[in-house]
Amino acid sequence: MPSLEHPHTRGRGESGGGELSAPRLRIDTPERAGLDPEELRLVVRDLHDAVGGERPWAAGAVVIAGRGPVIALEEAAGWAVRYAAYDAETDRGVELPPEARVPMTVHTPFDLASLTKLFTAVAAMQQLERGTLGIDARVASYLPEFHAAAEHGITVRQLLTHTSGLRPELPLYDCPSPAARLALLRAEAPAAAPGTHRYSDLNLLLLQYVLERITGRTLDVLVRDGITRPLGMTATGFGPCPDAAATEDQRRPWAKTDRGMLRGVVHDENAWALGGVAGHAGLFSTARDLAVFCRALLSGGSHGPARILGPDFVELMLTAPGLGFAVDQPWFMGALAGRGAAGHTGFTGTSLVLDPATDTFLVLLANTVHPRRRDPDHRLRVAAGDRLARAIRGT
Repeated sequence: MPSLEHPHTRGRGESGGGELSAPRLRIDTPERAGLDPEELRLVVRDLHDAVGGERPWAAGAVVIAGRGPVIALEEAAGWAVRYAAYDAETDRGVELPPEARVPMTVHTPFDLASLTKLFTAVAAMQQLERGTLGIDARVASYLPEFHAAAEHGITVRQLLTHTSGLRPELPLYDCPSPAARLALLRAEAPAAAPGTHRYSDLNLLLLQYVLERITGRTLDVLVRDGITRPLGMTATGFGPCPDAAATEDQRRPWAKTDRGMLRGVVHDENAWALGGVAGHAGLFSTARDLAVFCRALLSGGSHGPARILGPDFVELMLTAPGLGFAVDQPWFMGALAGRGAAGHTGFTGTSLVLDPATDTFLVLLANTVHPRRRDPDHRLRVAAGDRLARAIRGT
């Protein structure tokens, strides 16, 4: 049976002296995972249906689902690269000739978009565990020069729960220099009273600055050394990532910049303006690497011999309302929501859900913005969540 075991890399907090290892992921049958194979077969059918036709839900997609240490479903469909450009007059993608298209595979990396926020959140929880970060500390304690955040008493918890009151984003991509971008962030005051829930990229961007200040290391190094390297997630990192699935023919007026068809460079305009490493966007990864990430959290912060976080801090992060993670959101989790399922979505078409109550995980990655962005459509995610929930009940 194929194995997903990675090299034995010791993670943070490991003594190596008798500490129990969490089981590693392996590929096996749905029955071995305690899942109904018929429901998983329907997930595969839905996936292929969604990427077919002239106006597909996405050019291509990859799904992984499992329970316990078992990956019971891993499937790719459609194209990683299908279009050369977007034609605004016909509202259609300009198809590449068949020989120039790139098929989607289970190993295709994706621009994770806002799934990056989950890794920033884990990096913050690691500092909380070490005692270098206070969950209810004011941002001003670490970044006194961010005077607007200081004036309004914004806290680390508010950044992680999207209750700082900050607006969704700032036009950093229009700033003429790094100094101008930083000045804009420092001067940005909440648009709503702190304590008000308002989803904002700025929350995780400010948290990035906090983490970099208290550790003296950049976010990409924190994620690599604290999360991806210990877990053996060798396909995960900040871009560029030349083999990634294509995203958007990014042009005004539907986008905020004029960059043309994007592949292997971050889609998010602000993350791009910040050099590709940002607390809210910029990571690339594969479905299988994200399955390892899910498994580590479901195992209390460990995978194999590596530990990235203690069980108490994983529980704190995943308990409603969630720190960085969204909890029990049926609009993208479907019937997996309701008992403490946690996860997130990304604008490029990415999502993951992990459900501690049933020890299951679901990763669905798609390039829904290829060849251009559309209003989000979560029907396939909801259907997959519904089917996985039935697969658990049906066994």
